[in-house]
Amino acid sequence: MTDITAPLPVENPASTRRVLRRFFTAFPPGVLLGLVWIGLMLVLALGADLLTPYSFTAFDLKARLQPPIGMGGALNHALGTDELGRDVLSRLIMSIRMSLLIAFFGTLIAATLGTALGLAAAHFRGRIESVILVLIDFQASMPFMIIALSVLAFFGNSVTLFVVLMGFHSWERYARISRGLALAANEQGYAAAVRQLGAGSARIYGRHVLPNIASTLIVSMTLTFPEIILLESGLSFLGLGVQPPLTSLGNMVGYGREYITRAPWIMLAPSAVIVLTTLSISMLGDWLRDRLDPTLK
Repeated sequence: MTDITAPLPVENPASTRRVLRRFFTAFPPGVLLGLVWIGLMLVLALGADLLTPYSFTAFDLKARLQPPIGMGGALNHALGTDELGRDVLSRLIMSIRMSLLIAFFGTLIAATLGTALGLAAAHFRGRIESVILVLIDFQASMPFMIIALSVLAFFGNSVTLFVVLMGFHSWERYARISRGLALAANEQGYAAAVRQLGAGSARIYGRHVLPNIASTLIVSMTLTFPEIILLESGLSFLGLGVQPPLTSLGNMVGYGREYITRAPWIMLAPSAVIVLTTLSISMLGDWLRDRLDPTLK
C-alpha cells in the first residue's frame, strides 16, 4: 500500500542546471538570440489584445507626436505617439500580429501548393509534368512584385486576398524541391518495396516520401517566411497592402516616412522589428539547413 505521507521526490537542482546548460550550448549564440527574439514576437502576436496599453485606433490630438522614453517622453507612451496621437507601442504590437499572420499563412499556402504540384509532376510525368514545369518557369520568370501590384490595383484589396496573393510567392521553389526529391525517392528501394507490397500512390507519397523530404521543405519555409514579411512591408509601404483601420509593420513605416525628420520614432520602431525578425528567422533557417540537409554532411 502506498504511503501517502511519504515526501514527494525533490528535483535535483544540479540536474536542472545540466539540462539548461545542454540546451543553451546546443545552439550558437546568434541562433539562440534569434530564437529568443522569435519567441518574443510570438508572445506579442498571440497576446496582442492583452498586451496593448491602449486601443491601436484610439487617437488623442493633444498628445500627438510625443517622443518616446529616452528622448524626453513620458512613461505612459513608452515608444511615443504618432501624428494622430495614437500610441506607437500599441500599434506596433498589433502590427506584429498582422504581419506574422500574413507571413505564416502565406508561407503555408505556398508550401502546400508547391509541394502538391511537385509531387503530382513526379508521379504523373508526361503531359501533366510538362504543364507544371511550364507554370514553374513562368512564375520564376515574372517579378512577383509586379504581379502583386497588378492584382491589388485591379481587384482591390482585402486581408483575405492579400494573404492568398502572398501564398503564390515562391511556390515554384517548393515545387522544384519536392519534384526532385520525389523522383530521387522513387528510385530508392523503400518506395519500390512499399509499392510492391500493394500500397497506393497516396500512401506512398503521404506516409513514406513526404516525411523523408519534410526536413528540406521546412528549411525552405524558414527562408520564405522572412521574404513574405519583407514583401508585405514593401506593398504596405506603397499603400497597396494592409489598409486602415488595420495596421501592419510596412503600413507603419509607410505613414512614418512623412514624419522622419520631426518624429523618427514612428518609422524606426517598426523598421527595427522588421530587420530583427527577418534576420532571426534567416539565421534559424541557415542553422536548420546545416543540421537537417543531408547533402551538407
